[in-house]
Parts: sequence; structure tokens; C-alpha cells
Amino acid sequence: MNDLHTWLSQQHHGLRTFRTFQQKLETLGRDDPAQRGLCRLLSGLVGSYVEAFDEAPLPVEVADGAYHRLLTLLASIDLNADAERRIADINRVAESRLWQ
Repeated sequence: MNDLHTWLSQQHHGLRTFRTFQQKLETLGRDDPAQRGLCRLLSGLVGSYVEAFDEAPLPVEVADGAYHRLLTLLASIDLNADAERRIADINRVAESRLWQ
């Protein structure tokens, strides 16, 4: 996730970035099966955001907020943690929303 966080932190907060992020998650989940569940949850989270605003005006404050929430969420995930922490990370992703 550190690589994804680094990549995302260097991107614009537009929908194209979120779509590309989904592709990166798909690749990570395929290449690292131990992360597949987390990648699918993150992809679903990002996908619901993209679907909500696809072909609709995206207010800058909404885009900026979603981008920063995703960055914060990624920074909080520890792929090397013990099982209890991993479950907590997965549950936090499952409960997250990128916009209100």
C-alpha cells in the first residue's frame, strides 16, 4: 500500500486518477493474492465514488475531500501487521466513504 499511497499522493484529485487507482488495485490483487480482499474492498469504495460522479459535475471541494480521505485511509493500512490489526484495517475500509 505504500507504493499506492506514494503514487496517489503525486496525482491530481480527478476521476481519472481514481479509475487508474482501481486498475492498480486490480494488478496488486492479482500479483499478491494475500492482499486480494483488501484490494477488492478499496476498489469497491473507489468505484462507488467514480460511479456517483461519472458524467456529472464534480465540485472541487468534494473531489479534494475524497482524495484526502483516500490518502489518509491508505496511510493507515499496515500490510505487515498481525491478523487482528489486518482485520481492523479491512473493517475500517469496509465502513469508509469517500464523500458524504
